[in-house]
Amino acid sequence: MVGLGPGSADLLAPMALECLVRAGAVVGYDRYMDLVDPKLLAGKTLFSSPMKKEMERTAKAVDFALSGLDTVVVSSGDSGVYGMAGLVLEYLEREGLLHAVELDIVPGIPALCAAAALLGAPLMHDFCAVSLSDLLTPLPLIMRRVRCAAEGDFVIALYNPKSRKRGSYLAKALEMIAAQRGPDTPVGFVRNAYRPDQEVRTATLGSCDPEWADMLTTVIVGNSATRLVNGKMLTPRGYYEKYGRENDGN
Repeated sequence: MVGLGPGSADLLAPMALECLVRAGAVVGYDRYMDLVDPKLLAGKTLFSSPMKKEMERTAKAVDFALSGLDTVVVSSGDSGVYGMAGLVLEYLEREGLLHAVELDIVPGIPALCAAAALLGAPLMHDFCAVSLSDLLTPLPLIMRRVRCAAEGDFVIALYNPKSRKRGSYLAKALEMIAAQRGPDTPVGFVRNAYRPDQEVRTATLGSCDPEWADMLTTVIVGNSATRLVNGKMLTPRGYYEKYGRENDGN
């Protein structure tokens, strides 16, 4: 299992690169396969498929591995964060193959970290991630998690914020968070982080437009202490409140 990071070759972890170089077969969602340098795929057995074919990709990858091929399953970001690592591990468990297939999970830079770096420093205090996709999780449960995160004053990273069939979920989630924190709470939208068509926007809950987001966007909502500093999101950790200015310059 390999996490490709945000999509830029510069942010592909060395261990992940090594796995791709060594692989005899590479399997992945077709959009994610497009993120891999074609030179790394040359001469290898490849299998890609569209969204909602995760079970098919998992079965194919396991078949390749059982045939003796060193097989890599790619995910964007980190394969253990809304990626394929959990499904592959569960498949091996359910099929009784845990001892027949050696599974290595190689970390990658997750989307929330890539988005946070472009937005400033929004994740400097406690935070959580919530996916707004209800393909596998019931919408009432998703919104309960958003509400609880808002009540707990977590910085919230929202994955899969919008699609053609889920046009209203992000607006509902942001409205729910604003009810707890107020309209002046900073929020950041990052689309296609570290890719050629990257877009970065910061605003407040009261001024942002949920239409800025799509499935390629990560949305980060600040907590009650987050503020905008020259267009960047800053969530203070509390150093000034604890130590004042005694350590300035050190």
